[in-house]
Amino acid sequence: MKALIQRVKQASVEVEGLSIASIQAGMLVLVGIDAHDTEANVIALAERLLKYRLFADEQGKMNLNIQQSAGEILLVSQFTLSAQTDKGLRPGFSSAASPDQGKLLFDRVVEHITGLYPNTQTGQFGADMQVFLQNDGPVTFLLEN
Repeated sequence: MKALIQRVKQASVEVEGLSIASIQAGMLVLVGIDAHDTEANVIALAERLLKYRLFADEQGKMNLNIQQSAGEILLVSQFTLSAQTDKGLRPGFSSAASPDQGKLLFDRVVEHITGLYPNTQTGQFGADMQVFLQNDGPVTFLLEN
């Protein structure tokens, strides 16, 4: 399981021209689910996301997590994070979870995070989404479980 996290000043998701989610300062999380991922990966990733320190404290150091900064979270499924890109000129997706498994595990990520931190919104699994963001920093990290 992978999560590309971006500290944002704002982010939103549109599907078919309609806004379905929007946050102010916080983090946009693009979630990629691999075929070998399990519920244990879900729990580990969700807890790590909530504790990951990417927000500045009073001294300007990245010492605060999302909860301490009182920011918002926008979770967006993105199967292309599971792409194999080590060879050739075209990505391969054989390591990505099937759509059914991906939806199940993404929904579990959402449930786990919103259960611990309700200030969370989501994109729409499997939809052709337009994601808009204003990256803050820019600050972007790739977390892998």
